Amino acid sequence: MATRSNKKVATQSAAAKQPISDETKAEAMKMAKATQKPNQTKEQTKLIAQGIEKGIAEYKKLQKGKARERDKARKQESKAKAREANIAAQDHRNIEERASSPYLPWGLLTLSWIGFITYILVSK
Repeated sequence: MATRSNKKVATQSAAAKQPISDETKAEAMKMAKATQKPNQTKEQTKLIAQGIEKGIAEYKKLQKGKARERDKARKQESKAKAREANIAAQDHRNIEERASSPYLPWGLLTLSWIGFITYILVSK
């Protein structure tokens, strides 16, 4: 039973790993050879290159996560701006609707002047 669980863990971790590109491998090997010590074996250089590959892969993974977060923030910001623009447009339409009936204020003004003139003429 212990071997089954070990196999499951090994297959899950292998499935979770993403293949490392040839460009990354070449770059890691180049870095490993650049920092190679005089008595260092090829095996040790390969191990160092693998460590560098893992570091590069982890860095790229973090950068993808950060880019995703920036993209989400940018999308939320654009949605908020769109909502604000929509609200402003609705407010503008409401103001236009209220201003579309100018007869009421002018009618009240005319009626009040007629009332004043009538009061002045009747009171004499």
